[in-house]
Amino acid sequence: MRVAEAFRAAFGADPRTVWRAPGRVNLIGEHTDYNDGFVLPFAVPWGVSAAVTPRADQTIRLLSLQSSGGPVELPAREEATGWARYAVGVLAMLGDRVAGADIAIDGDVPQGAGLSSSAALEVAVASALNDVHGLGLTPMEIALLSQRAENDFVGMPCGIMDQAASALCQEGHALFLDCRSLGSRNIPLDLAAEGLSILIIDTQVHHEHAGGEYAKRRAECESAARKLGVPSLRDVTDLAAALDRLQGAERKRVMHVVTENHRVEALIGLLRAGKVTEIGALLNASHLSLRDQYEVSSPELDVAVEAAFRGGARGARMTGGGFGGSAIALVPDARLDDVRASVTAAYAERGFQAPRFLSATAAKGAHRLA
Repeated sequence: MRVAEAFRAAFGADPRTVWRAPGRVNLIGEHTDYNDGFVLPFAVPWGVSAAVTPRADQTIRLLSLQSSGGPVELPAREEATGWARYAVGVLAMLGDRVAGADIAIDGDVPQGAGLSSSAALEVAVASALNDVHGLGLTPMEIALLSQRAENDFVGMPCGIMDQAASALCQEGHALFLDCRSLGSRNIPLDLAAEGLSILIIDTQVHHEHAGGEYAKRRAECESAARKLGVPSLRDVTDLAAALDRLQGAERKRVMHVVTENHRVEALIGLLRAGKVTEIGALLNASHLSLRDQYEVSSPELDVAVEAAFRGGARGARMTGGGFGGSAIALVPDARLDDVRASVTAAYAERGFQAPRFLSATAAKGAHRLA
């Protein structure tokens, strides 16, 4: 195992444990998690492995196989930079329950594609520390701790979806999560039986969300909820009346969040009824709402979605926080080459950087490797 070998080379001993946590793709339910709404992600085959041995002192030694140079050494729970923030943040959230640690990280989540490599790193490290210290944390508790690390230590005001998907997903299933109650259940997602695939289209446009437009959207939603007198936008039951009371950006944000929650429930209904081939229209509607009401798309995402549909996709939409990253397309297996060719040609015509294509299958959540 590559991460264990790197750990031995860097720290002179075998790691006490190795855990792997996956990235995720969100099938539907975008920007609803921090509005106490519904989401439906699934884990992808790519993730982050963390080899860990606890230390008795207050020191963290960190090594990433994706970063040049040797291990970084720093005091536990102190400020860090770059990728190290996510690992150090987890230790900071664990507080006195742990001291220090030697940690080696190896990841194969495509960087910048919006597949949540940061959540995978957090959940892998938290799961490994939970294991070696016998803390008894449940997968949801690990997800919540990892979310706090990103919110409070990294400064990214994300919801719970990414970390929950990384910690709780099951192979061959999507995770239906109520982001208020944290109740969840895994919904079978057998696309292959219907001759379908989820094709990830990485636009190669990469954006950092922390402190920028993502935070602005969240603030707009919270402001709208206050004006409507509800705890969160999940509680809006009369959409028409709510829209009459709002103007501008806040009106648009409410329109998206409320209708997106309905789309999540409708898509689950189709999956449970065995009508997988019919979910494409909901993906299309989600993208239009994210583009026009939530205003988090980009020209590259829009072109990817439109070209995928022209190439034979049943439906497509941007996925993730937006402003770049990836789109997903529901594609009959027989049309995969057509969709790739259509998107590639559309990008070349507009002078965009060539996209990257990944075929996603629903993988299992965080698990122990050694």
